[in-house]
Amino acid sequence: MSETYFVVDRTMNYLGKLVTGRESADQLSGPIGIARVSGEVAKVGGVGGLIGLVALLSVSIGLLNLFPVPLLDGGHLLFYAFEAVRGRPLSEKTQEIGFRIGLALVLFLMLFAAWNDILNLGASWSGRGS
Repeated sequence: MSETYFVVDRTMNYLGKLVTGRESADQLSGPIGIARVSGEVAKVGGVGGLIGLVALLSVSIGLLNLFPVPLLDGGHLLFYAFEAVRGRPLSEKTQEIGFRIGLALVLFLMLFAAWNDILNLGASWSGRGS
């Protein structure tokens, strides 16, 4: 439980600093970065290290899913909150626009993370030659 709290605390701290410009976005990583880190953890930590990495990724993905972005579970909760306050659901058109914005945000984040992975991969390859 304390490890979960630590992951959530560090993630929220990082995101707060990222939004305020006190942290760089180059730490965001996607599938390529996860595969690279998994290989490194497997070499150093073995099966126990990989299980720890899987737990870390699971908590991180679960936290991300709770963000109030339409399309994610947190976005659905946000729509339910609006419904509770208004006494009626948002119009289908409004929900559709929200989902499209959420899809655009999620796709942008995925592309950005993949781009960071490619840049980091290129940097690690160029570093091996020297």
